[in-house]
Amino acid sequence: MATFVKLHRKGQMTLPSRLRAAIGVGEGDLVEARLLRGKIVLTPILVIDRSKFTTADDEYTPAQRKVIDARLAKADEDIKKGRLHGPFETHEELMEFLHNKARRARAGGRKVKKLTKIQ
Repeated sequence: MATFVKLHRKGQMTLPSRLRAAIGVGEGDLVEARLLRGKIVLTPILVIDRSKFTTADDEYTPAQRKVIDARLAKADEDIKKGRLHGPFETHEELMEFLHNKARRARAGGRKVKKLTKIQ
């Protein structure tokens, strides 16, 4: 789809509506303008306004938030001290690791929650 557009003052131009519709842009949308082998290429840019999304701050009571923050702090400390496992390539690999860990713990006489298979 080729068309001619005229440059106006300050380099402004209007993209014809069929071009705007073809690439899915409208008034106020952002496009990236790039020079590629002597041609100007316009690419639509997706911008996400995070202020439109709710945050977890309003979903928890102060007591719940305190518990969550404490658990996150413990997890951060575990990571800093290298107390972590993985990464696992597949969920099967993770499940095998957990089952083996439970087996070793039972052999050592420690109580372990039974792992159930997730379908």
